[in-house]
Amino acid sequence: MGGPNNEPVTLDKSAKIFVAGHRGLVGSAVVRKLRQLGFNNLLLRSHSELDLTRQSDVDAFFASEKPQFVVLAAAKVGGIHANNTYPADFISINLQIQTNVIDSSYRHGVKKLLFLGSSCIYPKFAPQPIPEDALLTGPLEPTNEWYAVAKIAGIKMCQAYRIQYNWDAISAMPTNLYGPNDNFHPQNSHVLPALMRRFHEAKVSGAKEVVVWGTGSPLREFLHVDDLADAVVFLLEKYSGLEHVNLGSGKEVTIKELAELVKEVIGFEGKLVWDTSKPDGTPRKLMDSSKLAGLGWVPKISLREGLVDTYKWYLENVKQ
Repeated sequence: MGGPNNEPVTLDKSAKIFVAGHRGLVGSAVVRKLRQLGFNNLLLRSHSELDLTRQSDVDAFFASEKPQFVVLAAAKVGGIHANNTYPADFISINLQIQTNVIDSSYRHGVKKLLFLGSSCIYPKFAPQPIPEDALLTGPLEPTNEWYAVAKIAGIKMCQAYRIQYNWDAISAMPTNLYGPNDNFHPQNSHVLPALMRRFHEAKVSGAKEVVVWGTGSPLREFLHVDDLADAVVFLLEKYSGLEHVNLGSGKEVTIKELAELVKEVIGFEGKLVWDTSKPDGTPRKLMDSSKLAGLGWVPKISLREGLVDTYKWYLENVKQ
């Protein structure tokens, strides 16, 4: 599988590849992976250099630079609070970025585009593990539907351009990601970086205990962002289907196991206390990544190894 007619795409090391969103968690990992593999013609633009929401600017960029491949990892992202506060931003900015980049890519001769979404595209009550065909089978989680609707539109746009123009646009939907360049903000980070920060701060301050919300029983799935980047390159070379592809680790961990592992990696000697008066959230959230496994890709980074790597990055890069 590969191009529109399913011939494998060979990524030449000198191929001009535009990674949109190269400063984020996902984009920065894709850039690291491509450089590690010897790609030396990466096209990168910061937000101040190129505003992807401005159609004329995006079109002029594609007209002059003519990239051969595009990885679309640029997006406006945020937690529940941000989605509730700025719903217009989440739907409009993401729709604009996707529409501009996908359309300009097609019109300026890009050979292949990979669009990255998120597991939040699936219905709130999707079967677990969640297969690709659960998309659009039920209502979304209301807290982030603005973002999810934009991402679903991106998948559908890639499919529509493939159907109408026989153009090679594919989509991949990652599970919960973690790793270097994650958001460790005390208020609005995800569960894994939030736990890491709290255990680190407790260790530094000599606290006796860390209190975590809930019972620790919910099951979650995590994928190190360097594994994700490896899967992105794999799909660029090997996959050219109409349907989007789930990118998950296929390995579940309870929040309790995760917290204990983070505590151990950080070396916090105090107690871990569960505040069971606080809510747990969804009992289980796991993607069915058997399609990706069937194509021949498996993750390589264990959770422990990934946490050690992420904590090292945290110590070197997050202001203490």
